[in-house]
Amino acid sequence: MRFAIPKEITAVTDTLRKAGFEAYLVGGCVRDLVLGKKPKDWDVTTNATPKEIQGIFSDSFYENEYGTVGVVNPVRSDEAISASNGTGERAIDETLRVIEVTPYRTESGYSDKRRPDSVSFARTLDEDLKRRDFTINALAYNEQSDDLVDLHGGQKDLAKKLVRAVGDPSERFAEDALRMLRAARIATELDFAIETETEEAIKKHSATLKEISAERVRDEFSRIVLSARPMQGIILLHTLSLLSHIAPEIEEGIKVEQNGDHIYDVWEHNLRAVDHAAEREWPLHVRLAALFHDVSKPETRIWSDEKKDWTFYGHDVVGGKKAKKILTRLKYPNDMIDTVGKLVRWHLFFSDIEKITLSAVRRLVKNVGPENVWDLMKVRACDRIGMGRPKEKPYRLRKYESMIEEAARSPVSVGMLLIDGARVMEIANETPGPRIGLMLHALLEGVLDDPEQNKKELLEARVKELAGLSQTALEELGKKGKQKKEAEEEKEITEIRKRHWVK
Repeated sequence: MRFAIPKEITAVTDTLRKAGFEAYLVGGCVRDLVLGKKPKDWDVTTNATPKEIQGIFSDSFYENEYGTVGVVNPVRSDEAISASNGTGERAIDETLRVIEVTPYRTESGYSDKRRPDSVSFARTLDEDLKRRDFTINALAYNEQSDDLVDLHGGQKDLAKKLVRAVGDPSERFAEDALRMLRAARIATELDFAIETETEEAIKKHSATLKEISAERVRDEFSRIVLSARPMQGIILLHTLSLLSHIAPEIEEGIKVEQNGDHIYDVWEHNLRAVDHAAEREWPLHVRLAALFHDVSKPETRIWSDEKKDWTFYGHDVVGGKKAKKILTRLKYPNDMIDTVGKLVRWHLFFSDIEKITLSAVRRLVKNVGPENVWDLMKVRACDRIGMGRPKEKPYRLRKYESMIEEAARSPVSVGMLLIDGARVMEIANETPGPRIGLMLHALLEGVLDDPEQNKKELLEARVKELAGLSQTALEELGKKGKQKKEAEEEKEITEIRKRHWVK
């Protein structure tokens, strides 16, 4: 079972062994190696103390109370020089730049359910592995001897696709309540199930999650949302009684029926929406907006005797505020809170494509921000798929996209010219009047024919020529300029609509 280990890692472990110490890869990186996955990070454990580790590695740092020493790798050898950037800078995988080396240790007392009251350095690897959270993370590997140490049945659980706590699950979760959320996150990322006793212990201790800082909860929750199967992960959080301590507002949509356009309740609709965002590999802010876009439907739902159906008036406005409140509570960055809030607030736009005007589209772009408008369209797509609609993009959605592109494009106008009316009057010695506009349109015609003419010195020279023309000649040139402008605009709009397959 020999695994391919990067030489940056073996350089660290070999150095420890040459200095007379033991050295093993441990935890998630070993789990990923056994699963045939590329590890996202690398952890090394040893029987050396932090002081001894730093004595071996001069370029290292020790800034925590758990014994972990960060060993900074030297720049990789010449073979790793990036040939693409042409700068001669040496390229290095960021996961290999700093390797965390931690002494064998034991922990005791978790009065705050977040961190050990005391940490002691252990003598053996066995003692260290006993403190690990889950069996699949309690694996250690010596790449020199090709020795895989598995004292808690981690390999069997990997084969069974199970997340199982090491030892007594209640003890593990009493030590660190975040482990319950980590169990759900790991199960979601790996598409594993949670072993029965471990699951029951999570349900029993779920309320202790409130002891954990919002930042730590946020990070695990984000990883679930960013996984390939967020719907599965959020359902698991609900099943484990954890979601009520993270974002209970999502659960309010359970069994909340919608109108005839929807075949799912609000809960499943939101989950299917975020799952579509994951399927398309869209970023976190789009996924969060998809998850929360209808979060306020339960509180705005009113039965309409006239329509004989449910209405949800204002759920977009109320939902935008609620989404921001939830993300604020979870300590997301302010820019993320603002963006998601806008996407939820404005996700319900336009219904009748025959009545949409470009001015209305421009107002939408202004409201949500030009930088967010295409993400808004992604949220709208998630909303639609969450209703159980076909994945093919319908005409209405393509029409929205076409009009947004039309509204956002740079208009064909005299504003494109590198000269303005004031400068034209100065050069031509003219007072404000129709002749100035005619001159500008005449200049625009020349630029549309040859964009290279849009240079200040060339335009100023052309103004001098135009100033000497009669009113009739200038009107003719100005008319041609306007016609050319309209033709170019029509050409651009036709191309935009052709790209979106709309009229």
